[in-house]
Amino acid sequence: MNATPAVSVIMPVLNEERHLRNSVRHILEQEYDGEMEVVIALGPSTDRTDEIAAELVREDPRVHTVPNPTGRTPAALNAAINASHHPIVVRVDGHGMLSPNYIATAVRLLAETGAQNVGGIMHAEGENDWEHAVAAAMTSKVGVGNAAFHTGGAAGPAETVYLGVFRREALEQQGGYNEEFIRAQDWELNFRIREAGGLIWFSPELRVSYRPRPSVRALAKQYKDYGRWRHVVARYHQGSINLRYLAPPVALLAIACGTVVGAVLTPWGLVIPGGYLAAIVAGSVPAGRGLPLAARLRIPVALATMHMSWGFGFLTSPRALARKVIASRRPAVTDAAPA
Repeated sequence: MNATPAVSVIMPVLNEERHLRNSVRHILEQEYDGEMEVVIALGPSTDRTDEIAAELVREDPRVHTVPNPTGRTPAALNAAINASHHPIVVRVDGHGMLSPNYIATAVRLLAETGAQNVGGIMHAEGENDWEHAVAAAMTSKVGVGNAAFHTGGAAGPAETVYLGVFRREALEQQGGYNEEFIRAQDWELNFRIREAGGLIWFSPELRVSYRPRPSVRALAKQYKDYGRWRHVVARYHQGSINLRYLAPPVALLAIACGTVVGAVLTPWGLVIPGGYLAAIVAGSVPAGRGLPLAARLRIPVALATMHMSWGFGFLTSPRALARKVIASRRPAVTDAAPA
């Protein structure tokens, strides 16, 4: 691989008027000597996203747009991949802010490790008290367990990584993203890459600042979808589930049962929901160090929203959805596997 190969940055966007301009600025100001293009796949936004994207295209010839009428993330990613040209493909979301040397570091890691995809830490950062609280919850072990791309960890092989910087040949070999995976499409694509003998590499050197959802309702929907699709993944690939993923649905069931028992039979049942409340309040203390009081007070709400919504999504994930996705299964392509 050349020292400075050209890179294509692909961005699926939908209703990102708040962060799109800043996200693109962090791309265009990268400390990278190679040629670069940015391809923004535009979903059917109801805010000023399309207008801002058009301004970005006029302001910089490196920026282009393609339509994504479905609004679905995997379809947007495939559309952007198909419209891009360069041998390295960098995925960035419309609310993600790359660190200054992100692309240069990723390209170096691809060369050093021989990986087909490298990724790093999803570093949540807020802009107000609620977002600071969510960011603290999303970067704490009480919030997300031992997920390395949230909390950090040692560099090494991984099942999946946040966003990702790919060799184009690996994407083309596998036919891109499976568009039936409305969520968890990264995991599914990385699964096929690994099945084909490719390496997925996590490195804490790679860091993307992430803007959390701006309200309790938006956070609840996000985590309900995460739980719903993680159950689809578990049915799609048996053996991929672990205790970290089972903790939220088990907690939700235990709290619900404890509340019913406490209300109907004996107050001792309330020990379970009370114990959970005490645990998240205690866990929010170290997570909130250095934050304003108003943000620290919101951390237990953020933690409970994440846990309960994820658990609800997991428990209510329909088998019909999993069957539809399983029917769309793409076998990993192993012929002429990338070196």
